[in-house]
Amino acid sequence: MTSTDARPGTSESPVPGTIDMKLEVVVLPVSDVDRAKHFYLNLGWRLDADFPISADLRVLQITPTGSRASIIFGAEVTHAAPGSAEKLLLAVDDVDAARADLKGRGVDVSEVFHGQGLQTGTSGRIPGPDPERRSYSSFAFFKDPDGNGWLLQELKQRLPGR
Repeated sequence: MTSTDARPGTSESPVPGTIDMKLEVVVLPVSDVDRAKHFYLNLGWRLDADFPISADLRVLQITPTGSRASIIFGAEVTHAAPGSAEKLLLAVDDVDAARADLKGRGVDVSEVFHGQGLQTGTSGRIPGPDPERRSYSSFAFFKDPDGNGWLLQELKQRLPGR
C-alpha cells in the first residue's frame, strides 16, 4: 500500500482530530480510600472533591501540582485490583528536584536513572540522569501504598507540535 492508498485514520496515514479531547481524569484502584487520600495530599496535590455519595459509594478527585488532569479513586469507583495501575507518568522540569521533594515528603522513590525508563523493573536502567539531560530521557519511580506505579519523567523541552 502506498501513502496515497492509505486509509484515513490508519497508522499509515493518521488524520488529525478536529474535536478537542482532553485527558481529564485517571481512575486509580485503591484498597483504603483514606490512606490513599492522605498519601496523595502529602505529595502536595490538591483535593478537588471528596463526595460521599451513599453508604457504599465515595469518590475523591485529586490533582497533581501544575497538572490539568486529575486522579479519582474511592469506594466502589472501580473493580480493578488495588495497585494494578502501572506506569502513570508525571512530567517534571527537573527529575532531581522532584525526587528530592518526594523524598522530603517520606516517599520511597528510586534513584534517578536513564535507559529503558518505562520499565518499572531494574533491567535496562542506567544509574543517574541522561548524560546530555535530553527531554524524555531521565526517570525516577515510586509507588503509592497500594502499589500503583508512578514514573517521573524529566521534560525540559517538548517535541515539536506538543
